[in-house]
Amino acid sequence: MIHGHIQPEYGKRLSHRLKIAQGQLRGLEKMITEHAYCVDIFYQSLAIQESLKSFDGLIFENHLKTHIADQFKNGEEAKALQELLKIYKLKRK
Repeated sequence: MIHGHIQPEYGKRLSHRLKIAQGQLRGLEKMITEHAYCVDIFYQSLAIQESLKSFDGLIFENHLKTHIADQFKNGEEAKALQELLKIYKLKRK
């Protein structure tokens, strides 16, 4: 198993999502500096959170298709399930 392997098609999409989130964060900081309306700041913050959720979904999908699939192929089902449960519990918080 290769640790840290991100499939090329996911790498491009993940980088794109992060660039979007970085731009949104810069915009949020500018809004605070310029004393924008609180509700507008809140909406921008929610948009950033959604961008990060989208990023999380993509990295999880990559993990399923690479590491988890390899673990099942190599008879490491218990390890795969343990990782999935850990991710599930973190996501629920």
